Amino acid sequence: MILLSAPSSVDSRAFRQALGQFASGVTVVTTVDPEGRPQGLTVSSFCSVSLEPPLVLVCVDNRSETHAGFQASRLFGVSVLAEDQLEVSQRFARGGPEKNAFAFATGARGTPLVPGALAHLECSLHSAHEGGDHAIYVGKVLGLRVRPGRPLLYHASGYARLAEDRPIG
Repeated sequence: MILLSAPSSVDSRAFRQALGQFASGVTVVTTVDPEGRPQGLTVSSFCSVSLEPPLVLVCVDNRSETHAGFQASRLFGVSVLAEDQLEVSQRFARGGPEKNAFAFATGARGTPLVPGALAHLECSLHSAHEGGDHAIYVGKVLGLRVRPGRPLLYHASGYARLAEDRPIG
């Protein structure tokens, strides 16, 4: 069976507002450009795909300058930001090369990573897909490091923090 979709009648502002109700963690996704220079961008479109093999997904705006790095190096890093890393998130949310003049840590595979993040994942590019105005990159996790802490969150077009550490339910 083939499903065909009708032209969208969804207002883009209303769509953004509806999706803003979904709270997400904040990551900085990093790679190196074809000349080997580190580059990164803030990404909240990040999720796990599979446990076996370990796969994650990140969505990157097609206007981002990082696409060449994904294709050239075929490696990328994901740094899950801690709640005290708001300025790091804001830095990498901006465009332009000056944001990459940053003191990155280096992962075991040479991947640039954000120091102090709650988790670091080093990934090889498993696949890439078109997704409207974004590219969807699936990465196979080659290595990771985790530390305890509280995550930086994004909700309703703004940053947020967990109210308390204990789970509900």
